[in-house]
Amino acid sequence: MKDIRKKGENTKCVHGSLIPDETGCVVTPIYQTSTFAFKDADHGARLFSGEEEGYIYTRVGNPTIESVENEVAILENGYKSVGCATGMAAVHLVFASLLSAGDHVISSEAVYGSTSKILSSVFPNFGVKVSFVDTSDIEAVKAAVRPETKLIYVETPANPTIVVSDIAAIADIAHNNNAKFCVDNTFMSPVLQKPLDLGADLVLHSMTKFLNGHADVVAGIVVLKTEEDYDHFRSMATEFGGTIDPFNAFLVARGIKTLSVRIKRHCENAQKIAEYLESHPKVEKVVYPGLKSHPQYETHKKQTSGPGALISFFLKGGLKAGKTMMNSVNLHTLAVSLGGVESLIQHPASMTHACMSEEERNEAGIGDGLVRISVGIEDLEDLIADIEQALEKV
Repeated sequence: MKDIRKKGENTKCVHGSLIPDETGCVVTPIYQTSTFAFKDADHGARLFSGEEEGYIYTRVGNPTIESVENEVAILENGYKSVGCATGMAAVHLVFASLLSAGDHVISSEAVYGSTSKILSSVFPNFGVKVSFVDTSDIEAVKAAVRPETKLIYVETPANPTIVVSDIAAIADIAHNNNAKFCVDNTFMSPVLQKPLDLGADLVLHSMTKFLNGHADVVAGIVVLKTEEDYDHFRSMATEFGGTIDPFNAFLVARGIKTLSVRIKRHCENAQKIAEYLESHPKVEKVVYPGLKSHPQYETHKKQTSGPGALISFFLKGGLKAGKTMMNSVNLHTLAVSLGGVESLIQHPASMTHACMSEEERNEAGIGDGLVRISVGIEDLEDLIADIEQALEKV
Protein backbone atom coordinates (compact mmCIF):
# COMPACT_ATOMS: atom_id res chain seq x y z
CA MET A 1 0.00 0.00 0.00
CA LYS A 2 1.19 3.54 -0.76
CA ASP A 3 2.70 5.35 2.23
CA ILE A 4 0.87 8.67 2.09
CA ARG A 5 0.50 9.66 5.74
CA LYS A 6 3.02 12.48 5.32
CA LYS A 7 1.51 13.77 2.07
CA GLY A 8 -0.78 16.80 1.72
CA GLU A 9 -4.50 16.75 2.44
CA ASN A 10 -5.58 16.62 -1.21
CA THR A 11 -3.21 13.75 -1.91
CA LYS A 12 -4.40 11.80 1.12
CA CYS A 13 -8.03 12.32 0.10
CA VAL A 14 -7.40 11.02 -3.41
CA HIS A 15 -5.08 8.10 -2.66
CA GLY A 16 -5.79 7.03 0.92
CA SER A 17 -8.53 4.48 0.29
CA LEU A 18 -6.84 2.07 -2.11
CA ILE A 19 -6.66 -1.57 -1.04
CA PRO A 20 -4.38 -3.52 -3.45
CA ASP A 21 -6.44 -5.60 -5.85
CA GLU A 22 -4.90 -8.28 -8.07
CA THR A 23 -6.99 -7.13 -11.03
CA GLY A 24 -5.24 -3.74 -10.94
CA CYS A 25 -8.35 -1.66 -10.19
CA VAL A 26 -7.60 2.06 -9.82
CA VAL A 27 -10.26 2.27 -7.08
CA THR A 28 -11.11 -0.39 -4.51
CA PRO A 29 -13.97 -2.50 -5.94
CA ILE A 30 -17.29 -3.10 -4.20
CA TYR A 31 -16.90 -6.50 -2.53
CA GLN A 32 -20.64 -7.05 -2.18
CA THR A 33 -20.44 -10.38 -0.43
CA SER A 34 -21.51 -11.67 2.95
CA THR A 35 -18.81 -14.32 3.29
CA PHE A 36 -15.39 -15.27 1.88
CA ALA A 37 -14.15 -18.70 0.78
CA PHE A 38 -11.14 -20.33 2.44
CA LYS A 39 -8.36 -21.99 0.46
CA ASP A 40 -8.65 -25.06 2.68
CA ALA A 41 -9.63 -26.03 6.23
CA ASP A 42 -6.26 -25.03 7.68
CA HIS A 43 -6.48 -21.62 6.02
CA GLY A 44 -9.86 -21.02 7.64
CA ALA A 45 -8.51 -22.10 11.01
CA ARG A 46 -5.57 -19.71 10.71
CA LEU A 47 -7.86 -16.82 9.90
CA PHE A 48 -10.15 -17.51 12.85
CA SER A 49 -7.21 -17.89 15.23
CA GLY A 50 -5.61 -14.66 14.05
CA GLU A 51 -2.44 -16.39 12.85
CA GLU A 52 -3.02 -15.04 9.34
CA GLU A 53 -4.67 -11.88 8.08
CA GLY A 54 -7.56 -12.18 5.66
CA TYR A 55 -11.31 -11.97 5.27
CA ILE A 56 -13.87 -14.29 6.82
CA TYR A 57 -17.27 -12.59 6.91
CA THR A 58 -18.28 -9.01 6.10
CA ARG A 59 -19.44 -8.27 9.64
CA VAL A 60 -15.87 -9.04 10.72
CA GLY A 61 -14.07 -7.38 7.81
CA ASN A 62 -14.39 -6.56 4.13
CA PRO A 63 -11.88 -4.97 1.69
CA THR A 64 -14.25 -2.20 0.58
CA ILE A 65 -15.06 -1.29 4.18
CA GLU A 66 -11.40 -1.53 5.17
CA SER A 67 -10.50 0.92 2.41
CA VAL A 68 -12.62 3.74 3.85
CA GLU A 69 -11.58 2.84 7.40
CA ASN A 70 -7.93 3.22 6.38
CA GLU A 71 -8.53 6.50 4.61
CA VAL A 72 -10.32 8.20 7.50
CA ALA A 73 -7.69 6.95 9.95
CA ILE A 74 -4.97 8.45 7.73
CA LEU A 75 -6.81 11.78 7.46
CA GLU A 76 -7.28 11.93 11.25
CA ASN A 77 -3.68 10.83 12.00
CA GLY A 78 -5.10 7.87 13.90
CA TYR A 79 -3.98 4.26 14.27
CA LYS A 80 -7.01 2.59 12.66
CA SER A 81 -10.76 3.06 12.54
CA VAL A 82 -14.00 1.09 12.71
CA GLY A 83 -16.73 1.76 10.15
CA CYS A 84 -20.36 1.71 11.29
CA ALA A 85 -23.76 1.51 9.61
CA THR A 86 -24.78 5.03 10.71
CA GLY A 87 -23.44 7.96 12.66
CA MET A 88 -25.56 6.92 15.64
CA ALA A 89 -24.16 3.39 15.41
CA ALA A 90 -20.74 5.00 15.86
CA VAL A 91 -22.00 7.03 18.84
CA HIS A 92 -23.48 3.90 20.41
CA LEU A 93 -20.25 1.99 19.82
CA VAL A 94 -18.30 4.65 21.73
CA PHE A 95 -20.60 4.64 24.76
CA ALA A 96 -21.14 0.88 24.86
CA SER A 97 -17.41 0.16 24.48
CA LEU A 98 -16.24 2.55 27.20
CA LEU A 99 -19.01 2.72 29.82
CA SER A 100 -20.23 0.25 32.43
CA ALA A 101 -22.75 0.35 35.28
CA GLY A 102 -21.68 2.94 37.83
CA ASP A 103 -19.62 4.97 35.33
CA HIS A 104 -20.12 8.67 34.67
CA VAL A 105 -19.85 10.56 31.37
CA ILE A 106 -19.54 14.29 30.79
CA SER A 107 -21.12 15.47 27.53
CA SER A 108 -21.45 18.79 25.75
CA GLU A 109 -24.90 20.15 26.56
CA ALA A 110 -25.51 21.00 22.89
CA VAL A 111 -25.10 17.76 20.96
CA TYR A 112 -26.98 15.99 18.22
CA GLY A 113 -30.50 15.24 19.45
CA SER A 114 -30.25 11.45 19.25
CA THR A 115 -26.91 11.50 21.08
CA SER A 116 -28.53 13.48 23.86
CA LYS A 117 -31.46 11.08 23.97
CA ILE A 118 -29.49 7.86 24.36
CA LEU A 119 -27.30 9.46 27.02
CA SER A 120 -30.24 10.79 29.00
CA SER A 121 -32.83 8.06 28.38
CA VAL A 122 -31.08 4.81 27.40
CA PHE A 123 -27.74 4.42 29.14
CA PRO A 124 -29.10 5.43 32.56
CA ASN A 125 -31.15 2.20 32.37
CA PHE A 126 -27.81 0.38 32.52
CA GLY A 127 -26.49 2.36 35.47
CA VAL A 128 -24.55 5.02 33.56
CA LYS A 129 -24.75 8.59 34.84
CA VAL A 130 -24.38 11.66 32.65
CA SER A 131 -23.69 15.35 33.18
CA PHE A 132 -24.48 17.75 30.34
CA VAL A 133 -22.29 20.84 30.63
CA ASP A 134 -21.21 23.83 28.60
CA THR A 135 -17.89 22.38 27.47
CA SER A 136 -16.76 25.77 26.16
CA ASP A 137 -16.44 26.65 29.87
CA ILE A 138 -13.31 24.83 31.04
CA GLU A 139 -14.08 25.48 34.70
CA ALA A 140 -17.51 23.90 34.24
CA VAL A 141 -15.88 20.80 32.76
CA LYS A 142 -13.46 20.57 35.69
CA ALA A 143 -16.30 20.98 38.18
CA ALA A 144 -18.30 18.17 36.54
CA VAL A 145 -15.56 15.55 36.94
CA ARG A 146 -16.25 12.78 39.48
CA PRO A 147 -14.11 9.86 40.66
CA GLU A 148 -16.26 7.58 38.49
CA THR A 149 -15.96 9.75 35.33
CA LYS A 150 -14.77 7.47 32.52
CA LEU A 151 -15.49 9.55 29.42
CA ILE A 152 -15.70 13.18 28.32
CA TYR A 153 -17.64 13.51 25.07
CA VAL A 154 -17.55 16.74 23.07
CA GLU A 155 -18.96 18.07 19.83
CA THR A 156 -16.98 21.05 18.60
CA PRO A 157 -18.46 23.04 17.05
CA ALA A 158 -21.61 21.85 18.78
CA ASN A 159 -24.85 20.96 17.02
CA PRO A 160 -26.70 23.28 16.36
CA THR A 161 -25.44 26.13 18.56
CA ILE A 162 -21.94 26.20 16.98
CA VAL A 163 -20.40 26.49 20.45
CA VAL A 164 -16.66 25.75 20.33
CA SER A 165 -14.76 23.81 23.00
CA ASP A 166 -11.01 23.87 23.63
CA ILE A 167 -9.91 20.35 22.67
CA ALA A 168 -6.39 20.50 24.14
CA ALA A 169 -7.61 21.89 27.47
CA ILE A 170 -10.33 19.26 27.84
CA ALA A 171 -7.88 16.51 26.88
CA ASP A 172 -5.72 17.56 29.83
CA ILE A 173 -8.72 17.41 32.17
CA ALA A 174 -9.69 13.95 30.93
CA HIS A 175 -6.21 12.48 31.18
CA ASN A 176 -5.51 14.03 34.58
CA ASN A 177 -8.58 12.14 35.79
CA ASN A 178 -7.92 8.83 33.98
CA ALA A 179 -10.85 9.33 31.63
CA LYS A 180 -11.07 8.85 27.87
CA PHE A 181 -11.78 11.86 25.67
CA CYS A 182 -13.88 11.55 22.50
CA VAL A 183 -14.53 14.32 19.97
CA ASP A 184 -17.34 14.24 17.43
CA ASN A 185 -15.54 15.87 14.49
CA THR A 186 -18.43 15.67 12.03
CA PHE A 187 -18.91 19.43 11.63
CA MET A 188 -15.27 20.14 10.78
CA SER A 189 -14.05 17.00 9.01
CA PRO A 190 -10.40 15.93 9.36
CA VAL A 191 -9.42 18.45 6.69
CA LEU A 192 -10.13 21.35 9.07
CA GLN A 193 -9.61 19.83 12.53
CA LYS A 194 -7.56 16.92 13.89
CA PRO A 195 -8.63 16.23 17.49
CA LEU A 196 -6.21 13.32 17.97
CA ASP A 197 -3.29 15.69 17.39
CA LEU A 198 -4.75 17.95 20.09
CA GLY A 199 -4.99 15.20 22.70
CA ALA A 200 -8.27 13.36 22.07
CA ASP A 201 -8.19 9.55 22.46
CA LEU A 202 -10.79 8.84 19.80
CA VAL A 203 -12.74 10.68 17.14
CA LEU A 204 -16.07 9.88 15.53
CA HIS A 205 -17.84 11.06 12.41
CA SER A 206 -21.21 10.75 10.89
CA MET A 207 -19.80 9.92 7.45
CA THR A 208 -23.25 10.76 6.12
CA LYS A 209 -22.14 14.38 6.23
CA PHE A 210 -18.95 15.97 4.84
CA LEU A 211 -16.92 12.79 4.38
CA ASN A 212 -19.45 11.43 1.89
CA GLY A 213 -20.66 14.87 0.87
CA HIS A 214 -23.45 13.91 -1.51
CA ALA A 215 -26.52 13.18 0.66
CA ASP A 216 -26.83 9.60 -0.59
CA VAL A 217 -25.35 7.56 2.28
CA VAL A 218 -25.87 6.95 5.99
CA ALA A 219 -22.69 5.79 7.72
CA GLY A 220 -20.45 6.43 10.71
CA ILE A 221 -16.90 5.77 11.86
CA VAL A 222 -14.79 5.76 15.03
CA VAL A 223 -11.07 6.52 14.73
CA LEU A 224 -8.79 5.17 17.45
CA LYS A 225 -5.42 6.52 18.52
CA THR A 226 -3.84 3.34 19.86
CA GLU A 227 -3.65 -0.31 18.86
CA GLU A 228 -5.08 -1.36 22.23
CA ASP A 229 -8.18 0.82 21.85
CA TYR A 230 -8.62 -0.25 18.24
CA ASP A 231 -8.53 -3.95 19.13
CA HIS A 232 -11.17 -3.38 21.83
CA PHE A 233 -13.47 -1.36 19.56
CA ARG A 234 -13.07 -3.79 16.67
CA SER A 235 -14.06 -6.68 18.89
CA MET A 236 -17.08 -4.80 20.25
CA ALA A 237 -18.18 -3.69 16.78
CA THR A 238 -17.95 -7.26 15.47
CA GLU A 239 -20.25 -8.50 18.23
CA PHE A 240 -22.70 -5.58 18.05
CA GLY A 241 -23.06 -6.02 14.29
CA GLY A 242 -23.60 -2.38 13.29
CA THR A 243 -21.48 -2.91 10.17
CA ILE A 244 -21.46 -0.48 7.27
CA ASP A 245 -22.58 -1.94 3.95
CA PRO A 246 -19.81 -2.37 1.33
CA PHE A 247 -21.70 -0.28 -1.23
CA ASN A 248 -22.12 2.62 1.20
CA ALA A 249 -18.45 2.29 2.15
CA PHE A 250 -17.57 2.57 -1.54
CA LEU A 251 -19.68 5.72 -1.91
CA VAL A 252 -18.04 7.33 1.12
CA ALA A 253 -14.57 6.51 -0.20
CA ARG A 254 -15.53 8.05 -3.52
CA GLY A 255 -16.84 11.16 -1.77
CA ILE A 256 -13.66 11.59 0.27
CA LYS A 257 -11.62 11.95 -2.91
CA THR A 258 -13.05 15.47 -3.32
CA LEU A 259 -13.36 16.28 0.41
CA SER A 260 -10.50 18.77 0.59
CA VAL A 261 -11.61 20.80 -2.43
CA ARG A 262 -15.25 20.70 -1.34
CA ILE A 263 -14.43 21.90 2.17
CA LYS A 264 -12.55 24.89 0.78
CA ARG A 265 -15.60 25.94 -1.23
CA HIS A 266 -17.97 25.32 1.70
CA CYS A 267 -15.89 27.61 3.92
CA GLU A 268 -15.60 30.38 1.32
CA ASN A 269 -19.37 30.45 0.78
CA ALA A 270 -20.26 30.18 4.47
CA GLN A 271 -17.95 33.02 5.50
CA LYS A 272 -19.54 35.42 3.02
CA ILE A 273 -23.08 34.35 3.90
CA ALA A 274 -22.41 34.72 7.64
CA GLU A 275 -21.07 38.23 7.05
CA TYR A 276 -24.17 39.05 4.97
CA LEU A 277 -26.53 37.74 7.66
CA GLU A 278 -24.70 39.59 10.44
CA SER A 279 -25.27 42.87 8.64
CA HIS A 280 -28.94 42.22 7.86
CA PRO A 281 -31.46 44.30 9.87
CA LYS A 282 -33.86 41.37 10.31
CA VAL A 283 -31.23 39.13 11.87
CA GLU A 284 -30.78 39.37 15.63
CA LYS A 285 -27.66 37.23 16.02
CA VAL A 286 -25.34 35.07 13.90
CA VAL A 287 -23.18 32.28 15.35
CA TYR A 288 -20.36 31.29 13.03
CA PRO A 289 -16.72 30.50 13.96
CA GLY A 290 -15.40 32.67 11.12
CA LEU A 291 -16.90 35.81 12.64
CA LYS A 292 -14.96 37.73 15.27
CA SER A 293 -18.25 38.12 17.13
CA HIS A 294 -18.23 34.38 17.90
CA PRO A 295 -17.56 33.92 21.65
CA GLN A 296 -14.89 31.28 21.01
CA TYR A 297 -13.45 32.80 17.84
CA GLU A 298 -9.84 32.62 19.05
CA THR A 299 -10.19 29.07 20.41
CA HIS A 300 -11.61 27.84 17.12
CA LYS A 301 -8.94 29.62 15.12
CA LYS A 302 -6.07 28.04 17.06
CA GLN A 303 -7.33 24.45 16.68
CA THR A 304 -8.67 24.42 13.12
CA SER A 305 -7.65 25.51 9.65
CA GLY A 306 -11.04 26.92 8.65
CA PRO A 307 -14.45 28.05 9.93
CA GLY A 308 -16.61 25.30 8.43
CA ALA A 309 -19.94 25.32 6.60
CA LEU A 310 -22.50 25.51 9.43
CA ILE A 311 -24.19 28.78 10.33
CA SER A 312 -26.77 29.23 13.09
CA PHE A 313 -28.68 32.47 13.46
CA PHE A 314 -31.65 34.02 15.21
CA LEU A 315 -34.17 36.13 13.33
CA LYS A 316 -35.96 39.06 14.89
CA GLY A 317 -39.50 37.78 15.26
CA GLY A 318 -38.47 34.36 16.62
CA LEU A 319 -40.12 31.13 15.54
CA LYS A 320 -42.73 32.74 13.27
CA ALA A 321 -40.07 34.65 11.35
CA GLY A 322 -37.91 31.53 11.06
CA LYS A 323 -40.76 29.47 9.63
CA THR A 324 -41.61 32.20 7.14
CA MET A 325 -38.03 32.30 5.94
CA MET A 326 -37.70 28.53 5.64
CA ASN A 327 -40.98 28.34 3.72
CA SER A 328 -39.78 31.06 1.36
CA VAL A 329 -36.43 29.75 0.16
CA ASN A 330 -36.22 28.41 -3.37
CA LEU A 331 -32.63 27.28 -3.83
CA HIS A 332 -31.91 26.14 -0.26
CA THR A 333 -33.54 22.81 0.54
CA LEU A 334 -35.67 22.55 3.68
CA ALA A 335 -34.20 19.35 5.08
CA VAL A 336 -32.24 18.00 8.01
CA SER A 337 -28.66 16.69 7.83
CA LEU A 338 -25.66 18.66 6.62
CA GLY A 339 -22.36 18.44 4.80
CA GLY A 340 -23.63 17.77 1.30
CA VAL A 341 -22.84 19.75 -1.82
CA GLU A 342 -26.32 21.28 -1.65
CA SER A 343 -27.31 23.99 0.85
CA LEU A 344 -29.82 22.90 3.49
CA ILE A 345 -31.86 24.95 5.94
CA GLN A 346 -33.71 23.62 8.99
CA HIS A 347 -35.30 24.48 12.35
CA PRO A 348 -33.56 22.47 15.11
CA ALA A 349 -36.17 22.93 17.86
CA SER A 350 -38.92 21.31 15.79
CA MET A 351 -36.74 18.96 13.74
CA THR A 352 -33.31 17.52 14.66
CA HIS A 353 -33.62 18.34 18.38
CA ALA A 354 -37.35 17.81 18.86
CA CYS A 355 -36.59 14.70 20.96
CA MET A 356 -35.12 16.97 23.65
CA SER A 357 -37.47 18.62 26.14
CA GLU A 358 -38.02 22.37 25.89
CA GLU A 359 -36.09 22.77 29.13
CA GLU A 360 -33.16 20.74 27.79
CA ARG A 361 -33.14 22.75 24.56
CA ASN A 362 -33.19 26.07 26.39
CA GLU A 363 -30.38 24.99 28.68
CA ALA A 364 -28.33 24.05 25.62
CA GLY A 365 -29.08 27.35 23.87
CA ILE A 366 -31.33 25.81 21.23
CA GLY A 367 -34.03 28.47 21.19
CA ASP A 368 -37.25 28.28 19.18
CA GLY A 369 -36.01 31.03 16.87
CA LEU A 370 -32.76 29.29 15.96
CA VAL A 371 -32.28 28.54 12.25
CA ARG A 372 -29.37 26.45 10.93
CA ILE A 373 -27.94 26.52 7.43
CA SER A 374 -25.52 23.95 6.05
CA VAL A 375 -23.89 25.94 3.28
CA GLY A 376 -23.25 24.05 0.06
CA ILE A 377 -20.93 24.63 -2.88
CA GLU A 378 -23.36 26.42 -5.20
CA ASP A 379 -22.51 29.85 -6.62
CA LEU A 380 -22.35 32.34 -3.77
CA GLU A 381 -24.38 34.98 -5.60
CA ASP A 382 -27.26 32.55 -6.07
CA LEU A 383 -27.27 31.52 -2.41
CA ILE A 384 -27.28 35.10 -1.12
CA ALA A 385 -29.99 36.10 -3.59
CA ASP A 386 -32.17 33.23 -2.33
CA ILE A 387 -31.63 34.20 1.32
CA GLU A 388 -32.34 37.86 0.51
CA GLN A 389 -35.65 37.19 -1.22
CA ALA A 390 -36.71 34.91 1.65
CA LEU A 391 -35.84 37.53 4.27
CA GLU A 392 -37.86 40.12 2.38
CA LYS A 393 -40.97 38.05 3.20
CA VAL A 394 -40.23 37.93 6.94
